[in-house]
Amino acid sequence: MSVPLSPETTMRHLPSLVLLLLSIAAPATAEIVETPVVYEHDGTTFEGFLAHDSAIDGPVPGVLIVHQWMGLSDNERMRARMLAEMGYVAFALDVYGQGVRPANTQEASEEAGKYYADRGLFRERVRLGLERLRAVEKVDDERVVAIGYCFGGTAVLELARSGADVAGVVSFHGGLETPDPSDAENVRTSILVCHGAVDPYVPMEQVAGFVDEMEAADVDYQLVMYAGAVHAFTQKGAGDDPAQGAAYDPMADRRSWEHMKGFFGEALE
Repeated sequence: MSVPLSPETTMRHLPSLVLLLLSIAAPATAEIVETPVVYEHDGTTFEGFLAHDSAIDGPVPGVLIVHQWMGLSDNERMRARMLAEMGYVAFALDVYGQGVRPANTQEASEEAGKYYADRGLFRERVRLGLERLRAVEKVDDERVVAIGYCFGGTAVLELARSGADVAGVVSFHGGLETPDPSDAENVRTSILVCHGAVDPYVPMEQVAGFVDEMEAADVDYQLVMYAGAVHAFTQKGAGDDPAQGAAYDPMADRRSWEHMKGFFGEALE
């Protein structure tokens, strides 16, 4: 049986009651912590970028981010912050090595070409980043996904083809070709490919080859194409002229991010 409080009692305890209600209603203040992460392997030093919300206790899902061909940049750091604000621990890895940041597209093509030519090395560099993410104390080891942009989109597909134990991978305007399509038999995860429908660098012949590869191996994959979008449609630094073959497309960027979030909802449930 409840006992009504007298007005005097209510007033006397009002400050405490207000504080109690505020403590229940108000969540802890979010604070996105950003940290450069230096790691080493086989004589090479790498520098990645970690972002997480300090107000959220673990274990929480982790997201690995693989950069485009210019190396780890502000774009990947921005995505890491966005993911941290969503409650994930996000780690943008470094494929090239500390201080190796191409100054122009010619240098980028030469650097990226080393990894396209040696898929074993490519996969190893991504695996190192995955291990570094999993080493973060608050990351739930069973709920880790990987995303990548352009060169990084190819990288996360190679991660999947290597048989990596991740919950899912998302390729944004990544290359879809592989030297050995039979490697798709190793895939143990779900795949989302977000592709520009008129991307001249990843033409429909390559898309069709990817579909054949996935179908032959019975992989759980999704392919979403965005009308009018060319290569690098999520990259604001790519300019705004689709005639150049690579250009930022705000609608495709927004839609692909939403598709990624929906994919995460399935992969990480």
